[in-house]
Amino acid sequence: MFTTKIALIVREDLAVWQKLNVTAFLASGIAVSAPDAIGESYEDAAGRRYARMLGQPVLIFAGDRARLQAAHRGALERDLTVAAYVAAMFATGHDAANRAVFREADPADMDLVGLAVRGDRKAVDKVVKGLALHG
Repeated sequence: MFTTKIALIVREDLAVWQKLNVTAFLASGIAVSAPDAIGESYEDAAGRRYARMLGQPVLIFAGDRARLQAAHRGALERDLTVAAYVAAMFATGHDAANRAVFREADPADMDLVGLAVRGDRKAVDKVVKGLALHG
């Protein structure tokens, strides 16, 4: 059993392409923030090597804006590793612009469309309590 847990929460009212985009960005945020969560390289039967990936399951939940904001507050209170994606980031075209619109977001009322958290399994369970797994 893992002592840590990774959970992604994606806003349920997004278009499918947006959900996939947010999920990819959030997972990359956890991967670079928690190098100990990365497994070893993969190798196929011909000996070709493939990139390393997260070495533990990633649970993906769905929620509305209010549930994302509540999870965000809970994650910050528990000092978990957090990656966040705000709606304004969909309108940007590059990383620097993403950071600029993120910086403008009101921390008390972020228009969150995605949130990733990693930390102690029990703490993450408290943050996602009541959320349904994404269907």
